[in-house]
This record gives sequence, C-alpha cells and structure tokens, in this order.
Amino acid sequence: MFYAGLALNGLAIGCVAALAAVGLLATYRVTGVFNIAFGSNAVFCAYVMWQCVRVWRMPVAVAALLVLGVVAPGVGLVLERLVYRPLRRSGASGLLVATLGVLVLQLGLVFLLWGGRSYVDAPSLLPAGSVRLPGSLTLPYATIVELCVVALIAVLLTFLLRATRVGLMVRAVVDDRDLAAALLPADRLAAGGWAFGSFLAGVAGVLWAPIYHLDPYSLTLTVLETMGVAVLARLTSLPVAVLAALAIGIGQTELTAVHPPVRWQGLVDAFHTNLFVLVLFAALMVVPRLGIRDSGPVGGGLHRVGARRTSNPDAISRLPLGALSLVLALPLFFDPADLRASLAVPALAVVFVSLVVATGYAGQISLGQAGYAGLGALFMAKLAGAGVPWLLALFLGPLLVVPLGWLTGYPAIHRRGLYLALTTFATAAVVARFVFAQPVFVGGLVVSRPPGFTDDHWFYGLELACLLLALLLVRSLHTGPLGRALVALRDSEAAAVSAGIDVRRMKVFVFACAAGLAGLGGALTTSAAQAFNPTDFDPVQGLVWFAAVAVWGVDSALGAVVGAAALVAVDVGTVVGVSGLLIGIGAVLLGRFPGGIGAAVRRAGDWLARPPERAVSRRLSPAGRAAAARVRERRVS
Repeated sequence: MFYAGLALNGLAIGCVAALAAVGLLATYRVTGVFNIAFGSNAVFCAYVMWQCVRVWRMPVAVAALLVLGVVAPGVGLVLERLVYRPLRRSGASGLLVATLGVLVLQLGLVFLLWGGRSYVDAPSLLPAGSVRLPGSLTLPYATIVELCVVALIAVLLTFLLRATRVGLMVRAVVDDRDLAAALLPADRLAAGGWAFGSFLAGVAGVLWAPIYHLDPYSLTLTVLETMGVAVLARLTSLPVAVLAALAIGIGQTELTAVHPPVRWQGLVDAFHTNLFVLVLFAALMVVPRLGIRDSGPVGGGLHRVGARRTSNPDAISRLPLGALSLVLALPLFFDPADLRASLAVPALAVVFVSLVVATGYAGQISLGQAGYAGLGALFMAKLAGAGVPWLLALFLGPLLVVPLGWLTGYPAIHRRGLYLALTTFATAAVVARFVFAQPVFVGGLVVSRPPGFTDDHWFYGLELACLLLALLLVRSLHTGPLGRALVALRDSEAAAVSAGIDVRRMKVFVFACAAGLAGLGGALTTSAAQAFNPTDFDPVQGLVWFAAVAVWGVDSALGAVVGAAALVAVDVGTVVGVSGLLIGIGAVLLGRFPGGIGAAVRRAGDWLARPPERAVSRRLSPAGRAAAARVRERRVS
C-alpha cells in the first residue's frame, strides 16, 4: 500500500510532464518545428496570469480566459507572422536558431517586466481536495483534472489530424508547404498551428506555475527537460508520450523509498529529483534518430555558405581589430570599482570563441558550452584547493574538460542539426543537475587568487593574455589545411568525406578544443568573482550565449569578442532584461541577415575597400567582369 501511495503521488508529477510533452509534441505535429521556445512561452503566459490575478485583482476564471484564450494564441500568431513565416525555407537548423531567439526574447521580456523575481503565489486553476480510494489512499482532484486535460488534448489532436479534412490539410502543409500552398490556404493553416501550439504552452505554464516556483530560468528548464519524453515518443506518438511521462513520474516518486548507505544517499536523491534530465540524455543516446524532416545541413542561417576569413587581413579588417584592442585595454586605467564589471568581458569572450570553433568553423551546433565552462571552473577550484599552484590550475582545470568534450564529440559523429543541439543541451543539463547542484561537489568551495593577482588590474591583464592565447589558437585552427577541412565539414559532410577528410576524427577534435576553451573561460569567470556560482553556468544561460554569438557572427572570433563586451556593457549599463531583448531580436532576424552583424561589417568593409574595382567593372564586358571576379576570389582565398 505504501508503494501504491507513492505511485499516486508520481501520477501527479507524470500528468504535469505529460501535459508539457504533449504540448511540445503537438506543436511539432501541427507546425513541423521543434519549438525550443515552448518553455519560455509557457513561462511568459504564467507571468501574465500572475499579473492579472495578483496585481490587477482579476477573478481567476476571467484571467485564465484572457491568458489562454487571447494572449497565448495571440503570441503564437504574432511569432508565426513576424518570425517563422519568413524563415520557412531556412531548414531545421535555421528554425532552431529562430526558436532559440524567441526563447531569449521572451525571457528578456519577462526579466524586463517582472524583474526575474521568483513567486510562490502563482494562481491555480485546479481544484483543492482529494477523493478517497480503497486502502486509505487518496487521489487529488488536481491530478484527475490534469489526467482529463492530457487525455482530452491527445484524443482531440489525434482525431483532428487523422479523421478530419483540416488535419489532412495541416499535414500537407507541414510535409511540403510550397506544394500545398498552390491548393490550400497554407499561411492560415500554419498560423492556426502556431496559435494552437502557443495555447498548449500557455496551458502547461499556467498549470505548472503553482506546483513549481514561478521563476524564469528554473521553470523554463523544467519544461525543456520534458523533451526527453517527446524524444522517447520519436516526436510522433502522443500515447507513447503520455505513458512515458506517467511512468517516469511514478518511477521518480518510487525512488524516495530507496535508502542506500549514507554515502550513496545524495546520489539517489539526485536521481529522484532529476530523473527527467537523465531520461532526456539517455533517450538522445539510445534513440537512433528522430523524425526530424531536416536534420542538416548544420548551421543554416548562421553563416554564409562557403564564407571564410582570409588569413591575411587587409587594412579595413585591421581597423576594428585595433580599435577593439584599445577598448579592451582601456579598463586597465579604470578605478578598481569601475574595473570590477570589466573582469567578466575577457572570460566571457573566451567562452564565446569556443562556440566559434564548434559552430562557426565546423558547423556543429553546441548548446552545452555552459556545462563545459562550469566544469573548467570547478576543476580549477578543486586543483587550487588541493595545493596545485593557482596559475598551473588555471590551465590544468580546462584541460581536464577536454576528455568530456572528446566524449561528447562521439555522439556528434552520427548526429547533426537539431539532434546534435538537443544532445549537447542535455549534456549541460545533466552536468548542472548532478554536479553543480550537489553540495558534495561544490560545498565549501573556496576560490581565491594567489599573491600577485589579487589586484584586479593585474588579473585583468592576465585575462587579456588568456584571451590573446585563445585567439591565436583559434586562428591557427582556421588557417591552412585544417581550416579548409573545417569549412568543408561545415558546408557539406558528404563533400568532405569525398575529399578524403576524416569527418569522425575532425568532429571529435573540434568538440574537444571547444570544451577546453569554454573550460578556460569558466575558470577565468570564477577566478574573477572569487566564488563558484552555479547560476553562472545554468544550461538556459548557455542558450543565451549561443544566441549572442550567432547574432554577432558565429564564424567570426572578432565578433565573439565584441559580442561579449557588448553583452556585459548592456547588462551593466541598463536594467536586467534589455540584453535578452536585444539578443532575441537579433537572433530572430538572422534568417533575413545570414552571418549576423559580423557578416554585415565584412560586407561594408569589402564595399569600402574596393570602390575603384566596381567603377572599372561597370566599363568591362561580361567576359571581363567574369575574369575580374575570378581575380578577386583568388585574392580572398
């Protein structure tokens, strides 16, 4: 009877997870897009609901009708018209970046409007009380309602897609929108699909907020962790998603009855509270492939295909490099109070440069850099605490992260695009839950700088030296035969294989290098703050970093440094949330401006550097213009 009671409690957890997973899966079925912004959409609706009830004193029923009937579908319609419709030809990778931009944009809006505060008084739509069952068992009315909502959504959606003409038209639009547009109102059907998906996100957020704290990052991550249930269902089967969510929820509560020896109790407790994260990671490792309609090429919309910086920068390229060097050196002359905020810039820039290596040069979308950065910081602190000289620990700690990046690179051999992105995100989530959140690893951790670097000016100089070292390493990776192999891998794996490039070894190598660089950035971050803060390496924070690098040009190391400086400057000079808004807006516009700000600067530089050639080319014949173009290409390469 004891275990039956635990199972009923787990049923409540499973219902909530099933609701989010069904919403995520249903959104994919009716829109064809795996919407990572589902979590932030749910959080935004939950905050609006809190605002209506707690601040504007609306009745709960009226507020629910407003949020779920107007706000949630309206958000879906606006996003479909302004963001997703213009990007419908960008492929899965381009849409992935767009959903990532929407996530950052919505979280920035939440921070701006509500300050990112955590609320425990979120209004509940579910009834209180419970029904008595045989054997002194009780089943809350809320669980019954949640079960009914999940079953109703699953049945209605299955009926809609399989037995109605509207469902047939929706499937046609999702499968081939261009072909269906000749016969069907494809835009209206797609808009309806996004409105329905946003409605489901609103339902999940409003029902989850009273159960978990209404917190932007943690609630978003909790919703995203249910992606494992959708992966188990291979993004196709609603019944499998519901049954898997209920089974995981029940298994999670049953673990509370396990009482191993004291030294293992912490590990069992971690499994108990984070079983959904483990399922997400294991499912991505085990499930051979998802039903993603477009799993490559990777990096679509992030860079110009074939774009590659020359190893001999011209005068125009040197101008921003020199200006940036001066800007980075200016804090050396600041007062200690003003210099404090600048310490975050070089450290964050090193993390951003690691993303340039993985995604910009090799085309491997990595959303797990926050985990690598945190591990680098943790290893450095542990080594320094064990008596290893601090300067040696600063570089030895990140080197210990390299094997993890090497291991992460192996799944990347057979995964691309969205599948690879989810795998790297799951890695960061597992590290955050099972390492950064465990007192046994981070409790009593003391991070202090050695004599000689206690002064912020000297430490900032050391950070600049580390950043210069990282940039030199990245430049060596991007020039010569290795650079050409990385560009070939990014643009077309098939072409790289046909050219004799060992793609498997190249992917593992790239992930190992990126992990080491991110670890160095994390070690510098922790040393600058002289404390290890797990929230600095939150997996959702890693999504923000990726979007920021994409906005400034994911294939530009210079753009990554500028992006880090701009992010820190905006965070320090404005209110919280503004940087998220700016990054989110930039990310959703990437489909219209491939390559981001870095590519725009390069195009402007090219235009300024070659006005005489354009004037001459207008007087040339077509054959002459073709010859001149070939000459220009040889100069660039």
